[in-house]
Amino acid sequence: MPDVREKQREARRKIIRQWAKLPKDKRQSVQGISEFARSAAQQNEDAFVRSRLDPYQKIMGWLLPRANL
Repeated sequence: MPDVREKQREARRKIIRQWAKLPKDKRQSVQGISEFARSAAQQNEDAFVRSRLDPYQKIMGWLLPRANL
């Protein structure tokens, strides 16, 4: 179980870093965030194998508070 949590923590850090590198206009719309979250969920699906939440929803939860909407 700790290994799964560590994978999710690493994925979270990686995803947030990638998101922060996007152009500002792509980080300020729900559509841009949604597209990025879908892509990130597919690329990091192994980190969410045992997650109860949908990976897309989890990633959206990480990114939306950081968006300037």
